[in-house]
Formats: sequence, structure tokens, C-alpha cells
Amino acid sequence: MSKITVLIIGGGGVGTMAAYALESGGGAEVTMVLRSNFAAVQQNGFTIDSIQHGHDIKGWRPSHLLNTVPDAQDTNTPAYDYIIAATKNIPDVKPTVVDIISPAVTPGETTILLLQNGLNIEKPILAKFPTNTVLSGVSLIGATETEHGVIRHDDTDDCKLGPFPNPHSSTTQSSTAETSARTFLKAYNASAKATWTHDPNVPLTRWRKLLYNASFNPVAALTGLDTARMRMSEFIIDDLILPLMREIKAVAKAAGSELLPEDVEQSIVRADPTDTAFVPSMGQDAAKGNFMEVEVIVGEPVREGKRLGVPVPKLEAVYGLLRARQLLVMERKGLWEAKFGEGARYS
Repeated sequence: MSKITVLIIGGGGVGTMAAYALESGGGAEVTMVLRSNFAAVQQNGFTIDSIQHGHDIKGWRPSHLLNTVPDAQDTNTPAYDYIIAATKNIPDVKPTVVDIISPAVTPGETTILLLQNGLNIEKPILAKFPTNTVLSGVSLIGATETEHGVIRHDDTDDCKLGPFPNPHSSTTQSSTAETSARTFLKAYNASAKATWTHDPNVPLTRWRKLLYNASFNPVAALTGLDTARMRMSEFIIDDLILPLMREIKAVAKAAGSELLPEDVEQSIVRADPTDTAFVPSMGQDAAKGNFMEVEVIVGEPVREGKRLGVPVPKLEAVYGLLRARQLLVMERKGLWEAKFGEGARYS
């Protein structure tokens, strides 16, 4: 089959394993945009320990490496078939995902794949590029960059992929979006190692992922606990995790995505292993003093609850506490100054 051209922005664990799967299957020519790890990968390539692709992959590089996002207006820049955003999605911190990907997008042509967590993440992309196909990738992979250019892939590469609903689309555009999704899946699965599948109901899938992400992630960030200890305590599950999940379910139902009952909650509670001290990504970011995906994981469900008239008191409390932690990170990184502004209400 002919190769698709793919630009991947973000070279952490998720982005790197996507690049490796695409190229190892022969279905794609991949260009990766790297930031902090660019020099290390340019010099030594990636070192990958993968549960699916092999445990001793050394010196691997995609077809092309860049340290800046290419400009589609530049005549020397190819028009990419797909752009994958594999960065964290933190809209309260500049540059946003739209800011990052915009230079490389050819309006009406490039398919944009958001391989990211969260709810309503497609809205700013569709507002900026209403004639482009935007795909949702909900990944369950376990992959981490342990140091620059070193990737540990220790849980299977599963992902559900399908087009985000586009209110601007005609029937023809919707059909084109489905074709684009299936073309990408064919290229990705050509390696015969990954298990990416077509997603016929993107909103439902994203709400279901939030059952975990909007409960275990913020609790880990605010307490510093791993998920095994949360389960051992029992009261953290009963008093925090399950109530947060039930608020998410109530908002999802009001939004038209009814999730299954108690069995879904219980299976998600038990999803992580108990023989390791696994800390969800937001908890890891909090421990490192990094920015967290507060808005797309917790802020958006809170706003949807308010829009739909669904009470979410625990989500609102968690959201407020996470915003406070994010503010401290902003201050440490010089993005917020601790001073009263003109007309401050509490000065």
C-alpha cells in the first residue's frame, strides 16, 4: 500500500510508540517534532523497551526529525496527510494545541488526530479549521519516557479512533472523515503488533475514559497516592473515587452518552495492578511540579454539568483545588505574579 505522510508533534512515550508502529509496519513516513529530547534523539536515536515491539530497540529514528513545527506555507514543507498531536493538552497555558499545530495544517486537506485526554478538546481545533477532519484517539497504552530518548512501553498499545462529530460537516465531509480514519487504522495496524480499532461513538468513549481520568488522576495529584494504596485504604474509593465517577456518569447521561451502571465503575476501580505503586499521569505531573491537564479532564465536565443543570459538587471542589495547585506551578514558572491587581476583590 502507498505510505501516508504523518507529522507527530510530541515525542514522549505515546508519540514515540505511535511513530514506531507506523514506520515498522511500512504504512507511513513519519516526521517527529521533538523539543526537550531533540538533541538526545538526534545524536543517539531512541532506545525502546517495548512489550509488543521488542525489548532491545536501540538507535531508532523515524524518517525525519525536527525541533520546530514546520510551516505549511513554506514551499519546502510537504503537505502532511495527518498531523498527530501527542502532547499534553493544557489550554490554560500558552501555547495551546491550536497554537502549536496551526503552522503545519493545510486547511481543508490535513487530517488532525488528537491523541490526547479530555473532553471537548476538538472544539478549538474545529473552530480554527472547520473544513479539516479531526480524529479522536483514546489511547490505553502504557508508555513513558524515563529519560531523554529512552522509552519504556510496558502495557499494550490499544486505542479507539474515529472522527469527532463536526457540526460544520456535510454528509460528504462526514464520509470523507470516516475514510480518513479507516485509512489511518490500516496504516497503523500494518505492524500487526498494535490493536487500534475504529470508534463508532467518540463522545461515549471519551466520557467513559473520564470515569478514570476525572477521578483517579485528580485524587493522585492532590494526595500523592498511587492507585493501589487508594484501593487498600477503601475510604478513598468510597468517599472520593466512586462519587466522582457517579457525577461524571450523570453529566454524560444528560449530554446524551449514557454509561453502563455499577459494573463499569467496579471494573475501572480495579483496572490498575496492585503489585506496583502506579501513579496516574496527573499525579506524576504534580510530583514533578509540571503543568497538569486540569481543564480538559476536570474543568470541562464541570462546565458541562453547569450547562446541563447537573449538580457536580465533588468535581467542583476537586477542580478548585487543582486550579490552586496549577497556579503555584504558574508562579514558579514565571507565568503568574502574586500581587493584587487593580480592583481586586479581596485586597
